[in-house]
Formats: sequence, structure tokens, C-alpha cells
Amino acid sequence: MPTLYDKPHQKERRTRRRMPFRLTLSFKFPFKPRDSRPEIGEIFLDQRRVYILPTRAGCAFIGILLVLFIGAINYNLSLGFGLTFVLAACALIDMHLTFRNLAFLHLASGQNAPVFSGEEALFNLRLINRRKHPRYAIWLNFISGDLADLERPVDVAAASFSAVVLTATTSERGRMPAPRVRLQTRFPMGFLRAWCYWQPDGSVMVYPQPEDPGSAPPLPITALEGSTGQAHAGHEDFAGVRAYQPGDSLKHLAWRQIAKLSTADDPNLITKYFDDGAASDLTLDYAALPPGMDVEAKLSRLTRWVLEAEMLGLSYAFRIGDIDYVSAVGAAHQQACLQALALYEGGA
Repeated sequence: MPTLYDKPHQKERRTRRRMPFRLTLSFKFPFKPRDSRPEIGEIFLDQRRVYILPTRAGCAFIGILLVLFIGAINYNLSLGFGLTFVLAACALIDMHLTFRNLAFLHLASGQNAPVFSGEEALFNLRLINRRKHPRYAIWLNFISGDLADLERPVDVAAASFSAVVLTATTSERGRMPAPRVRLQTRFPMGFLRAWCYWQPDGSVMVYPQPEDPGSAPPLPITALEGSTGQAHAGHEDFAGVRAYQPGDSLKHLAWRQIAKLSTADDPNLITKYFDDGAASDLTLDYAALPPGMDVEAKLSRLTRWVLEAEMLGLSYAFRIGDIDYVSAVGAAHQQACLQALALYEGGA
């Protein structure tokens, strides 16, 4: 018993002797994703990342084993015991095979092509198997709440890899990171389900949605200094390409653009346009758009103009915010302009 003459530290020592340890209950549900940080580079699925639990069929199988075991005990059936133990051994083998079918895989993210807002973003993923046994029936899908639960199956041969493409709907421009991926398998018997989670480090560049061609105004081609700005039809200088008009010479058909744009159901005839030498300039400037337009509407219009200028083969300059690209034409110039539009964060 403690007395009045005991010192405080002596009371603490006696308390520690009575309670040699403190029980702390801190349980975290291990079957949910831990965080959403992207995993950079190639990821290895070790055994601590793979979870396994019985399916509904597996739970029913366990119930049948219990019934067989109880019946064998009540009636003292040697064959009943043997059947029960054989089935239990098959379940244990199935558990090992299901776990091995998913564990020790290597995962990597591939290059993803850019898309326009409203289209399906395609995420390229690779499953690499460096073991001597093949992997069968591995199902992959995104688990974000706003994405459809569409699973894609894939088989991976021994010492090989397989590529799979998962899709996600885009609604906003910008850089869209890859959603979290769930991999799961029920191979071979379907009594158990093994699964894991993976956060790829890939992303898709989402360009602004182009303005409707019917409502978009024509390209803002302006005259250069020292020019009258009136370009008359002639045969001196190449000015670009345009849609075919009755009376145009067949010698001026732009076969390269026709091959790109025409289809069997909708042939598009495009002709080369020549003027009499009047100089013109095409500059796509965000600041030159009407101030009353919404930011997204401005970006959509510039996106439409960039696509039209590339389709017609016209050289164009581009300005938005602090970005100022000199006049050029080509796939690299188009990609740089569209990426600037997708990542624009300024105001109206």
C-alpha cells in the first residue's frame, strides 16, 4: 500500500509493475487503397500488396465441407473423412494458385495520346511477368466513383508482358492523371478472389473541346503593313487551300488534304488557292477575342481555329498569356498550341 511518505516516482514504478504493458487497439481495414499518390516507375507486387478472401462460391464450399465433416463424425464414416480432407486439400491448393496468379507481377504505365474534352481518355498499362509460369484471367478496372465499372481481362504468358488499355471519360481540359486501378483474379476454381491496388503515374493531356464549325467565325486573316489587304484570285502566289467551288480548275485540287479528310461516304474536295501577291497574316491571339466571351468559349474558338489552320495548311502565329509562338505550321506547332490552351489558367 502506498503511504504518505512515498515519493511520486515511487508510485509510478509500482504502477508500471502492475501494468507491464498497455493494450492499444488501432485497427485499419487493410483492403482499401491507402493513398492516392502516383507510384513512379515500374511497380513490383510483393506478397504484402495482394489480398485474398473467399468468394460466395468459396463460402458455400466451406459450408459444404463443414456439413461433410460433421456428418462423418456423427456416422463415423472413414470415407466421409477422406472425402472432406481431399476437398479441403483442393481448397488449399486453389488458394495458393489464386495468390500466385497475381503476386510478383511487375506493373508499368505507357505513353498516352492526347484527346479533346468529352472524348474517352485511353490509358496504356503493361503487366510484366518475369516468372516461369503464365498468369490467367487477371481483370483490371478503374475504381474511381465517377467512372463506370468496366473490367478488362488479360492473360500474361511466362517471361513476357501484356498491354491493356483502360478508358475514362473526360469532362475538363488539362492534364488528367490516371485513376486508381484494381487488379483481381479468381483463377483457377473461383472459390477465392485475390486483388490489389495500383496508382499509375501516367496522365492524358485533355485539349479544350473545339467550337462547333457551324457557329465558329472564319480565321482572322489580316493584311500586313504596306499591303492593301485585298487578295484577288490569280495564279502568282500560293495563299492556302479552301473548299472546292464550282468553276475551280481541276489542276489546283489539293490531293494531300483530300486524302486526309475525304471518306467513302463524304468526299471533301479541296482546291489550292492563289492570289495576286497581296500579303496576309494569320495570328491567333487570345487577347484579340471579344472581352464578353467566357474563358472556356475563347479556348474552344482558338482550338477550332488551330485545327482549321492546320487542315488548310496555313502558317499561323499563336499568343495566349505569356506564351508567344512565331508563325509556323505542322504537327509540333499544333501540339504546342493545343497544350498551351489545355493548361491555360489565366482569366478572361
